[in-house]
Parts: sequence; structure tokens; C-alpha cells
Amino acid sequence: MRAVDSVLHALSLTGSMAWAILWALIFGFALSSVVQAVIRRDTITSLLGDDHPRTLAVATGLGAASSSCSYAAVALARSLFRKGANFTAAMAFEIASTNLVIELGVILALLMGWQFTAAEFIGGPVIIVTVAVIFRITLRQKVIQHAREQADRGLAGSMEGHAAMDMSVRSDAGFWRRLLSADGATAVSHVFVMEWAAIYRDLLIGLLIAGAVGAWVPDTFWQGLFLDGHPVLSAVWGPIIGPVVAILTFVCSVGNVPLAVVLWTGGMSFGGVIAFIFADLLILPILNIYRKYYGWAMMWRILGAFYVAMVVAGYVVELLFGLTGLTPDRSAAHLPDEGIQWNYTTWLNILALALAALLVWRFVRTGGVKMLTMMGGAPQ
Repeated sequence: MRAVDSVLHALSLTGSMAWAILWALIFGFALSSVVQAVIRRDTITSLLGDDHPRTLAVATGLGAASSSCSYAAVALARSLFRKGANFTAAMAFEIASTNLVIELGVILALLMGWQFTAAEFIGGPVIIVTVAVIFRITLRQKVIQHAREQADRGLAGSMEGHAAMDMSVRSDAGFWRRLLSADGATAVSHVFVMEWAAIYRDLLIGLLIAGAVGAWVPDTFWQGLFLDGHPVLSAVWGPIIGPVVAILTFVCSVGNVPLAVVLWTGGMSFGGVIAFIFADLLILPILNIYRKYYGWAMMWRILGAFYVAMVVAGYVVELLFGLTGLTPDRSAAHLPDEGIQWNYTTWLNILALALAALLVWRFVRTGGVKMLTMMGGAPQ
């Protein structure tokens, strides 16, 4: 009976977390779908031709607006690179499209506090700038050329078909005319459903892992691993170990936020949790995709640059929030375990589910179901 109760407790935590963040995910992906419906993919490529600061800022903004699951973001970055985008700019787009998105910020605020949302939007640009500086110093033209040749081989990674789909409205009309047209509604519905199809597995795995870890792993384990009780050592160790934990958990995109709650309440430092959240682009399956896309030499450079940048971002956040006295209170974060109640979350979920149902209905009525079979697709 104890084993059964333990499993039921873990599943209860998983369900409660899913219910708590559902509306944020639906509204976040809906907003992202609107942006992607009116911005053409070839327009993005034409704006990412070099690694100048202004170009990287544009790449960051476009990436943040083009929310994607980690696998789709990685595949899209390769597609942009093959079509002529600068490699560093493509990486900036990739980082922003998974780590600087609205739904991630809202979920962080709901589960962990507004400070984590602020840290996301502070740490993300720090990572992009750090990666750009490292690439400027270490990347030689020979390595970039080899990576381009490897990319042009078109080896399949994951979510290739999804990344290759440009579902934006094909019209020269203004923003609102395109968005409010029948084609605009169709494009929004197609992007919305395809984004959910790309992310639901990672999200479910992340919720299940967080529920299991929250229910079964004692806090003393995390407190020992993260040196809780030693403030200085913990602050130094957290950003170093955070990305390593992320690499080994295999959970990417917003799916790693529930586990971040467990790590934070278990004793990981503030900067360490931020570094963990950002490391969704370094999980082992994605590192293997980098190897296929760009070759071993570039894969190791991506791993090194991203890891250093995430550690730096963790330290910047830890120092900045510590000096200003804004480091969040660990006791304020918790794994939702109250289930479904009649509160603002339930009403927001009802509205969100109604919107989702409308978009799914449009998706099905306009031939979108056939597109789901092309999610794997072929590299472009």
C-alpha cells in the first residue's frame, strides 16, 4: 500500500502542476502563433547575415517571438544557417526561442516567483552576448565552413518537418489585415497545434519527473548535493552543477521548470537554478543532434560556449539579485498539490481551453491533421 500511495502522490503532484500552468502555456503559444503567422521565415534569414551587435539583437527579438520547443529551435537554427544566416546569429535565435519566451516567464512567475521571470530576461541576453564573444574569439572560418558543409548534408535530427514548415500568411497586406483574414486564422491555428505537438512529450516527461522526484527524493539529498547551509560555496557551486543536472535529466524547453522548482526548494542556489533552466539546449539528445548537424568540432565548441555562458549568467543573476536584496525567498516556491479548485486558475484554464478548442477546430477543418504526419519530415 505504501508503494501505491507513493505513486499516487507523485501523480497527484504531476496533475496539480499541469493544471497550474495550463493557461499560461495555451495563451503563451497562442501569442507566439500570432507572431509566427505574420512573419515569414525568409524574412528572418535575410536579417541574420552577420554577427554584429544589432543583428544579434534582432535575432534575439525574433527568436523570443518565435517560441519553439528545444528540438524544433535547434532544427530551425540549422535551417537558417543553411539558407545563409550567420552561425552566431542563428545560435542567438535558437537560444532566445526557447529561453526568452513569454510562456516560460509566466510559468516561472506562477511556480517560483517574479524574480525568476526577471532573472530569465536578464540572464538570457547575458548568455547570448557571452556566446557571441566566445565564438568571435574561438571560431575560425575553417571550422564554420566545415560546419556548413556538414549542415548541407542534411542529416536528420528531430522535429525536422516542424522546423521546415513556414506557415506564415503569404500576403503583402498589413499586419492586422493578414492576421484577421481567413488565412491568418488558419495560420495561427496551424502554428498553435504544431507547437503543442512538438512540446507535449517533453512537457509530460518533465512533469512526471518533477512529480516523482518531489514525492520520492528526500530534501537531504539535494541539500547535500547543492551544499545548502554554506551560502558562499552554494552560490559558487550552483551555476556550475546546474547545467550538468540539466544535461543528465533529458528534459528540455518549459518541461524543465517543474523540476527547477524541486531543485530550488531542495537547496540549489538562485543562480544555479537559472543556469539549470537555461541548459535545456545542452541535454544529451540535443548534443547528439549538434554532432549530426555540424560535426564533432562544432559540437564541442557549442557545448563549451553554451556551458560557460550559462555559468556566467548564473553568477550575474546571483550577484545582481544578491546585491539588490531581491533574491527570492525559497519558502515562497512550492510544488502545486491542491488539485482543481474554483479559483482564478480554474477560470483562466476554462478560457484557455475554450481558445485551444477553437484553434484545434480550425486546424482540423483546414487540413491540418495531414501536417502532423510530417512532423519528423525531411531536413530543409
